[in-house]
Amino acid sequence: MLSIRLFDEVSGYPLRCRHIAETNKMEIRQLKAFLAIAEAKTFTAGARRVNVTQAAISMQIRQLEEEVGLPLFTRTPRRVILTEAGEHLLERARRILREHDAAVAEIAEVAGAEFGRLRIGSASGTFAMNQLPEIMHRLKEKFPKSELTVASGTSEKLVDKLMHGELDTAFVSLPVENLNISTESLFSDEIVAIAHPKHPLSKERYISAAALAGEHLILGERGGNTRRMIDEFFAAANVRPNITMELSRQEAINKMVANGLGVGMAGAKSVAKDIRAGKLISWFIEGAEIKWELGLARLRGGHFSPIGKEFVRLCKESFAEREKELKAKR
Repeated sequence: MLSIRLFDEVSGYPLRCRHIAETNKMEIRQLKAFLAIAEAKTFTAGARRVNVTQAAISMQIRQLEEEVGLPLFTRTPRRVILTEAGEHLLERARRILREHDAAVAEIAEVAGAEFGRLRIGSASGTFAMNQLPEIMHRLKEKFPKSELTVASGTSEKLVDKLMHGELDTAFVSLPVENLNISTESLFSDEIVAIAHPKHPLSKERYISAAALAGEHLILGERGGNTRRMIDEFFAAANVRPNITMELSRQEAINKMVANGLGVGMAGAKSVAKDIRAGKLISWFIEGAEIKWELGLARLRGGHFSPIGKEFVRLCKESFAEREKELKAKR
């Protein structure tokens, strides 16, 4: 536990100890303001995060600094930097706010769970477009007064948001190495190479690492497990891929490829419909065992509300139905 000792300027004796996280006057809104600024690096951006004016958030931080007796930020022209006291408070503030949110969620559960909040993250654009809307619609039917939000990003960024208490659950590429995050697998797919139907090698079933590396490759952005595995595959094959585009969404990659702008890589199941429609062709990649796996992630050991549990159930149901449909079309 962090103790800040204040000393008399004349005698040098300690005046008193303040335990930052246990002060009676410290308020949740002040901690939220502090955390927002610490993560956004400016008062202006922090104020936007918590939906208050810059004057209001400055007042909250001033009150918090008066309460702890030390400055929490060093102000510079471009950004703010946490002081040593601010660094100590940061992780504790995150824990306090997580406990606060958990307490509110538990009270809502006792009250019948008619109200609730679920903050969802999605690293899968295809899933967000195809399945998530229906799942959210069914969730709203059961929890009509709930608040549902969706944020997108790479798996790495979404895990970071889970750790910081900014999300309740997220669809991420597995595996997740963080021991503080628990995951449940929902769907897996083999990565294949995709190209325009008029590609010179369109009649082939397989493509070598060297041949694939020589194409104008359109890949996903770095930061996710799939891109990491693709990079590792090319490195192991001792070839340097000719990457011409890096896009954040798989559907954007597929469209670029369908328009003859290059060769991409995608999950075989996810592009099966476009292949049947004649928009794309696919190759198995010689020597590659790249498997994309989608899962639901959340903070390990945290309280999971009734709306969160129902969301997980609906997701599992939705993916089981999708798997059946894909098998029936093979």
